[in-house]
Amino acid sequence: MPRTDFSTRELSKETWPDFQRLFGKHGEWGVCWCGYYQRAKPRLPKEDEGWSLERKAQRNRDEKKSLVEQGRAHGILVYDGAEPIGWCQYGPREELPRIDAARNYKALRLDGGEKIWRVTCLSVDRAYRRRGVAKLALAAALDSIRARGGGTVEAYPVTHKGALAVWFGTQSMFEREGFEVVGPYGKSSVVMRKAL
Repeated sequence: MPRTDFSTRELSKETWPDFQRLFGKHGEWGVCWCGYYQRAKPRLPKEDEGWSLERKAQRNRDEKKSLVEQGRAHGILVYDGAEPIGWCQYGPREELPRIDAARNYKALRLDGGEKIWRVTCLSVDRAYRRRGVAKLALAAALDSIRARGGGTVEAYPVTHKGALAVWFGTQSMFEREGFEVVGPYGKSSVVMRKAL
């Protein structure tokens, strides 16, 4: 049975140390630092030539920290007491432009001029998976979007449970929150939307 005593906080300059602690727990998290979707396009191979994973991680961490300090990175941290255990990245379309460059996304022709918010990443500490942490993070992100005026919220979950579900959530999880599929997004994902 999922616990109900976890708490949430917004990503901010004040909670940055908690975000850093959470992403430092598991090596694979600490390379990306949830910055992938905040870049309009991928880095060119020559930009990373000769770079170690540690150096790439440091660069990504520094970039994310700078965005947080500028108020250009949004997300929800989930806590067990004082311990950060989960994460959900969300933000306005302008803040997470990488999706717009995807061929699969462009083919859907979804731009109707409305305010678009995106939920791009979900991460839960291994020790806390299957305990309602991702669901709580998503609900808190939706509450935060609503408090900022709402709009159309997009998500890009996988259509079957697997390794990528750990990062993007599953279609069924978003359906339970009222999202509907609007089209395919690659071979194993869909674009889902919900109006707030």
